[in-house]
Amino acid sequence: MNVAIVGAGPAGLYLAILLRKLDRGVDVRVLERNAPDATFGFGVVFSEETLGALRDADPETHLEITDTFARWDRIDIHYQGRELSSRGHSFSAIARKRLLEILQQRCRELSVALEFGVEVADLPGADLVVGADGANSLVRRFCDFGTKVQAEGSKYVWFGTDHVFDAFTFAFRETEHGLFNAHAYPYDERMSTFIVECPETVCRAAGLDEMEEQESLAFCEQLFANELRGRELFSNRSLWLDFPKITNQTWHDGNVVLLGDAVHTAHFSIGSGTKLAMEDSIALAAALARRRWDLNAAFVDYELERAPYVERTQQAASESAAYFGRIASYSHLEPIQFAFNLLTRSGRITHATLGVRDPQFTRALDSWLGGRPVSPPPAFSPFELRGVRFENRFELVESSVAVTPDGRTSAEEISRPEGKLLLRLMHAGRRGATQPRRLGVDLPLPDGWPVVAPTKRPYGPFGAIPGKPDEAAVLDAFVAAASEARAEVLEIDMAHGYLLGSYLSRLTNDEDDRLRFPLRVLEAVRAAWAGPLAVRLSVTDWHPRGNSVEDGIAIARAMREAGADLIHVEAGQTVHDDRPEYRRGFLTALSDRVRNEASVPTIVGGYLTTLDEANTIVGAGRADLVLLDLPETQVERPLKASAQLLGELRA
Repeated sequence: MNVAIVGAGPAGLYLAILLRKLDRGVDVRVLERNAPDATFGFGVVFSEETLGALRDADPETHLEITDTFARWDRIDIHYQGRELSSRGHSFSAIARKRLLEILQQRCRELSVALEFGVEVADLPGADLVVGADGANSLVRRFCDFGTKVQAEGSKYVWFGTDHVFDAFTFAFRETEHGLFNAHAYPYDERMSTFIVECPETVCRAAGLDEMEEQESLAFCEQLFANELRGRELFSNRSLWLDFPKITNQTWHDGNVVLLGDAVHTAHFSIGSGTKLAMEDSIALAAALARRRWDLNAAFVDYELERAPYVERTQQAASESAAYFGRIASYSHLEPIQFAFNLLTRSGRITHATLGVRDPQFTRALDSWLGGRPVSPPPAFSPFELRGVRFENRFELVESSVAVTPDGRTSAEEISRPEGKLLLRLMHAGRRGATQPRRLGVDLPLPDGWPVVAPTKRPYGPFGAIPGKPDEAAVLDAFVAAASEARAEVLEIDMAHGYLLGSYLSRLTNDEDDRLRFPLRVLEAVRAAWAGPLAVRLSVTDWHPRGNSVEDGIAIARAMREAGADLIHVEAGQTVHDDRPEYRRGFLTALSDRVRNEASVPTIVGGYLTTLDEANTIVGAGRADLVLLDLPETQVERPLKASAQLLGELRA
């Protein structure tokens, strides 16, 4: 068996090491277009999990790498003139050039043929060809992998500096052009990585897109002079770039297989690129060993093992990239909440896990939210709105009522729950006259009543064709229901393709002013109801021709200006053939955006089943009230403990 690996980055070199260890009879050669000491970028970060995998795969390499590590356990956040620190995070980093030297030396010890300065014009002749040649892979061009490349996140530039940071540092600087942020971390005793990032609009406004490399470096050096403490920035072809998110439908084609950045990338803001690449090498070598060099079987095993994990990591990385792209929308948050929002942005850190790593930080957050030196967790902090006080953030119970008999979804009775009530006023519109949901969703009644909608398009393929609504009658019905309501919070349902929701979407309403009638209803109900008023809103239609998240945020802003106190964040179901993205907590990121970009308090649910999720959401400022699906016993004990603690504090 002979193997040709194209690309002498960490992925390619590490795979060569593992394959030679697996079978010394295998001929392994690595082809690289650059010189041995050529490298782009400065430092590489490893997690403890990855280090454990490296130790198990090749202890000799692991020992060499860890002997040269820079280690730290702190994250510093420079924001609005404050420096906030969080401990217990356990980072390790190494200079990329040093990492390559270690891997090259180990390859030579194992008699791997390293060929530098080789331009690959076609696929090498070998039994197994591995494309480990990075994001701009040449190997990908010779086969059909179903490659997709799209830019994500903000513009960024990658520098080094001779200021040695003693923590992973995030720094934020407001300028006349907009907000810039920096990511910095040490990677040896002399140097640190320093990445500067900003939205494209800010980059252009500052003229950075037209600056020469040294001019751009000087701009960043001056902008972050406080963090650099008089030290220099160093360039290594440091140009302002877009980060390419790379995905492939398949990772192999014939005897050719991809790994590392050639097959997938993950935005640098979560620091997983080299980690993912070297873990790919471990998985591919293990699959080849397990399948005794049956390439097709090994490739299938490799992809089945790695693809789901990579997909989850890319999702987290994409969310993190988008977060930094809209970081300016969080500038109204207090420093402690801003820092917690930043730390929990990818979902890998929660209130509970941070409480284990750094209990002092979570105590400070709890105290700020609770208003006392010793306070319960965020989900148990009080919240007040229009004279209604919530002792915790998840005590709301929902019920709904149709404002007219023909506005029901079905003939099924809905019971009134006990507790602090959120009463939803709804008109089903074209989703009305259906069978009870226990029999199937949106199945029409055989002898149903007439339904109405802004257009004559039925909801589903078997739905009734709607007639034109009597808007005056509908408006009066909402006002009458609001006048008679007995609840702590009143909510108008404008979500999920019901009547008012149908007005808001271009999929279901051909009017130019789709806000016209929903705003009339909101303003009329606001005049009739003095208490907290919420609007249940599908922030996105989850359809390529429907409302985007940006559209939903603009609608939420208009609802706030018309008198809504809360937006109850929902998504999809405007049409029957949407493309949902259901998963645990799937509405949380939408709620975060609505709350912080439309400047309106939010309610969020979406398969939330733990108090830790509620604590994290409220603590980070992603929602103000949370709808949890908790067993009763899971709620009772924390509530009793919270009540006892609050009683002791007041005493």
